[in-house]
Amino acid sequence: MLATSYDEPLIREIRNGMKGAGLVVENSKGEAGPGQHEINFRFADALRTADDHVVYKNGAKEIAHLRGCSITFMAKPYHTEVGSSCHIHSSLWRGEESAFAGESDVFRHYLAGQVACARELAIFFAPTINSYKRFVASSWAPTTLAWGRDNRTCGFRVVGHDSALRVETRIPGADVNPYLAFAALIAAGLHGIEQELEPPPEVEGNAYESDVERFPSTMSDAVAALESGRMARSALGDQVVDHYLNYARTEQRLFDQVVTCYERERLFERG
Repeated sequence: MLATSYDEPLIREIRNGMKGAGLVVENSKGEAGPGQHEINFRFADALRTADDHVVYKNGAKEIAHLRGCSITFMAKPYHTEVGSSCHIHSSLWRGEESAFAGESDVFRHYLAGQVACARELAIFFAPTINSYKRFVASSWAPTTLAWGRDNRTCGFRVVGHDSALRVETRIPGADVNPYLAFAALIAAGLHGIEQELEPPPEVEGNAYESDVERFPSTMSDAVAALESGRMARSALGDQVVDHYLNYARTEQRLFDQVVTCYERERLFERG
């Protein structure tokens, strides 16, 4: 609480700046890591929300720079601290009526599609080498494709009730491209509806300790999952999938060629 107060002059300026840019900021609060803060926007349609996401990131960095500070949206800036996430809440509506109300068939199929396709779509949720460093057990970042009601250890957390019922996807990190992540989530949900998929059993305990299927732990695993899948090509097209496979392979190759600080610190005198 005290650390949040120390940062409040900057965070308040960012909140006010976002209001001036037309964003509806519901709240902000300090989080677990040093200098780590959470921002929550009022819900809107997917494209507006993605636009707000990008405006916020750019604006926050500009405002921080003017105060002699820096802001990062890396998923895992420090291996000794918790990572930074981008929790995405999604629901479907028919006009003014929620299609999820009463835990409808549409809701179940939508949730099932997101769970079933998450591994294949991993690159769209975790787009960098660093993204996968965040998926550590008991770190608030999910490692499994479990779902549960208000269960923060799961990759998919069902929250709200009646017209507010929705699925919170806790897998994406703060480094995510919102347009790609939203497109992937919606495509997965619609796939579940079209195929009338049913979700796996709900996890009520600690999902980290469950035997539920794991989300990819490396970019190489994510590449393999996208290569072997069919849903992404059907929903997004061959050009999109091939482009991001090439991107991910390039990122992995460049990382593999770099000598890191860890290697020098650990091996310099041992060589």
